[in-house]
Amino acid sequence: MALRLAKHWCLSAIRSPLQVISFPALQLHVSGTAMRADQKDFENAVTRVKLLKKDPGNEMKLKLYALYKQATEGPCNVPKPGVFNLINKAKWDAWNALGSLPKETARQNYVDLVSSLSSSSASSSQVKPGADKEQQGSENLVVTSENGITKIMLNRPTKKNAITTQMYQEIILALKAASKDDSTITVLTGNGDYYCSGNDLSNFTDVLSGEIEEKVKSIAILLRDFVDCFIDFPKPLIAVVNGPAVGISVTLLGLFDAVYASDRATFHTPFSHLGQSPEGCSSYIFPKMMGPAKAKEMLIFGKKLTAGEACARGLVTEVFPDSTFQTEVWTRLKAYSKLPPNAMRVSKQIIRNMEKEKLHAVNAEEVSVLQERWLSDECINAVMNFLSKRAKL
Repeated sequence: MALRLAKHWCLSAIRSPLQVISFPALQLHVSGTAMRADQKDFENAVTRVKLLKKDPGNEMKLKLYALYKQATEGPCNVPKPGVFNLINKAKWDAWNALGSLPKETARQNYVDLVSSLSSSSASSSQVKPGADKEQQGSENLVVTSENGITKIMLNRPTKKNAITTQMYQEIILALKAASKDDSTITVLTGNGDYYCSGNDLSNFTDVLSGEIEEKVKSIAILLRDFVDCFIDFPKPLIAVVNGPAVGISVTLLGLFDAVYASDRATFHTPFSHLGQSPEGCSSYIFPKMMGPAKAKEMLIFGKKLTAGEACARGLVTEVFPDSTFQTEVWTRLKAYSKLPPNAMRVSKQIIRNMEKEKLHAVNAEEVSVLQERWLSDECINAVMNFLSKRAKL
């Protein structure tokens, strides 16, 4: 699976056509020494790409893409895209520039390039003495641990904390690390005015830029693994909803152990508007939580709820005035963090184990349906119409 995810990361490297109008000639290293990288080294390098904490930039992503294609398929063997298909043309040019470079050489160069990027990323992310509170993260995801609380904060305030494909991978890694660290509870929150505006729709434009079925399958696997991490998380997991929440950031709330919201937060699931269907096990949890009629009003018709309405329906544990929200919530969380950790884990395990198998099955079914929806004309047209309208604003 890691191979598929890292491959998708490389294939969807360029998000904006405006960023790929021109590129310098690719200066690719051709090793003069004997080839050392075998297939296992290559697969490990592909896996390491998705662990990079710093975005290497579009030019470097093109190099990775070209070397990957050359190492796995040989010289460029597909027709040149049209002049207006800027994203795929940039990828084609990068791959075609490698000419008849042998697969073995491309594989070695890919491994060497990833090693250099990994070394650079590691050195730039070293934590200075005295600053050991921050455990891991990236520019878009900040993870800190202090006083028994691991906090995972979405950190794209200018983009309303929309989740990119890379952030999905980073959140998975953060949750897995938090499940094994010394903290008592784990908190997910957002930086800025929004909690989370859902998926960054560049995820969908990447999918629509060619090789659609392969990319959709890769994203579906990532989504399933992402939700599974929330289902399986062993410690108390708490959402601190500091502002509006949209899409998957709403549907996932049913898998949290407590949800605290500011009174200015709203909860919106506009799946039908985008030709899509629910995820995050909400098709099962929401009807149980708030009754079938109220759940359908949200998941089918896209009714937006206020924080008070969400609390009344059982989606939110408690609502606080925005002026005192952070103070009141974190005071409570610090008190929770002092409770016996093993007792809380055991209690959660008993509660969750009653239906964990069911939740995994629901997640798999929801993702399967979504995979079909993403390939449908209805979904593609709805997403493109939305992006077109947004571009005119």
